[in-house]
Amino acid sequence: MSLMGSLYLGVSGLQTSNNALNTTAHNMSNLDTIGYTRQQVAQGTRSYITISKSQTTSWQQLGLGVNYTQTRQVRDFFLDKNYRRESGRNAFYEVAYKAIEEIEDVLGESYEGHAFSLAVTDLWTAVEELSKDPTLPVNQNLFVTRAYEFITKASAVYDSLCEYQDNMNLDVYKDVKKINDYAQQIEQLNRQISKIEGGVERANDLRDQRNYLLDELGKLASISYTEDVHGYVSVKLEGVDLVKGSLVNKISLYEDPKSGFYTPYWEILANYSYDEFGNPYLTKESLQTAQVFDLTRPISSYMNTDIGSLKSTLLARGDHKATAEEIQDINPDGQYEAGWYNTHIAPSIIMNVEAEFDQLINAVVTKINNILKEAAELESATYPNSTYLRDENGEPYQLFQRIVNDGKTYTLPDGTVVERGWNVSNIDINVTLLQNPSLLGFRLTDSSEDNATIEKLKKAFEESVYKLNPNVQTPVSFINYYKNLVAQVANTGSVLADTMESQTLTTDALFNAREQVIGVSSDEELTNMIMFQNAYNASSRYINVISEMLEHLVTSLGGR
Repeated sequence: MSLMGSLYLGVSGLQTSNNALNTTAHNMSNLDTIGYTRQQVAQGTRSYITISKSQTTSWQQLGLGVNYTQTRQVRDFFLDKNYRRESGRNAFYEVAYKAIEEIEDVLGESYEGHAFSLAVTDLWTAVEELSKDPTLPVNQNLFVTRAYEFITKASAVYDSLCEYQDNMNLDVYKDVKKINDYAQQIEQLNRQISKIEGGVERANDLRDQRNYLLDELGKLASISYTEDVHGYVSVKLEGVDLVKGSLVNKISLYEDPKSGFYTPYWEILANYSYDEFGNPYLTKESLQTAQVFDLTRPISSYMNTDIGSLKSTLLARGDHKATAEEIQDINPDGQYEAGWYNTHIAPSIIMNVEAEFDQLINAVVTKINNILKEAAELESATYPNSTYLRDENGEPYQLFQRIVNDGKTYTLPDGTVVERGWNVSNIDINVTLLQNPSLLGFRLTDSSEDNATIEKLKKAFEESVYKLNPNVQTPVSFINYYKNLVAQVANTGSVLADTMESQTLTTDALFNAREQVIGVSSDEELTNMIMFQNAYNASSRYINVISEMLEHLVTSLGGR
């Protein structure tokens, strides 16, 4: 090769080393950038010039120097896939655990709670005091006051649970909006990446943005994705195409007209109906085939049904505000439906506690009212004109009343007919008795104390005949019911805490393994910078040597 041609060898070295230095500097400048992937310069050899071909020996060829091929990202597809799946699973259990923590606060397990256990204990204490002297106005006043505090605090607890459900409903709205935004951004990045990589460049920074969006999307729901030869990434969410080519399938929200709760559904799969003016609308029944999540499937890591914070939020929130009736497999329409509790209530952390808590209030309130009613009717059986425990209209006094009494009932499988509406959100104290507790009196027509009724009240608190739900076999009393309810929540929280801790360790291990591949190491990059700088200097000295040789030849020839 001529000396003039040899200069190109040095120039190729300078160019390639310069590109490598720029890439190293780019890595260093993005050392703390979230989602950034370490980049490397790929080098190759330029084409060779063949001087001669020999049948017995190697061909005689001259190299033309080094060639810059591309700046590539350093990623591991399998680590990305596993990390996104496990981070989604971690987000699932984190939401569930936070829900349990919130419930514990509401039930009084922290300083911010309502300390409802005190309300139960205080009412029981008031009954015990009443048993010492039921005709004493002070004891009667204490009994009614504690009953008022009981129902007031119960309403506060139940309202707080419902309020938390509403907050989780807002989280559903926000998460769906995030998914739609991420999908739209991924589609836009697909087009930009394809346009840039249609030439010789690599859109690495845009790919970093897209990978970051996939990471965030994986925390919200279960995703899968593939990339075609044009650089387009297609994303499936819960098995349905979210991003496909230039299409984005939007997720919409159906708002239940009764509860106001949102249900995510695929617009493309929805079976719309049309009103008389041609406007589309969606019914809850037609929504079934379009729902994003199948919440009836068992939650299992083996089947990968425990992935994504959005699904966990929907499960924890439930689809309505539960009541005690549903523990008896009575649906919200007042009809008996076998297995209703296990299918619709038990899977939801909040709905399960709402139903069990409401059952306690329902049992206490109806039991006390029934005891007072029985006492009044028993006395009237002996003395027909008796006004004992009766109001001015002759009706038995009820310590607790329904705010709305629509007269509806439901029928259990054994034929028992039960009045509806004795739910904590629909119960209030009898204002007349609250203002004048001495109307209870507890003094019979013959002027004797009604100790029998007081004993029934005591027995009502002590007898163990109540079960938290159909799946619990051990009956408990009023006193222990709430303790068992709190213990159940605590046990669930303990299991979720262990699961979340284990899942966090798995996710962190995958994150650290991935960071070893894609992360930027300042020490490594500084080492590379020194190496490429030396390579740049070596190419520069090579060019200087060739330049001096040419100058020497020109000077020597010129002297002749």
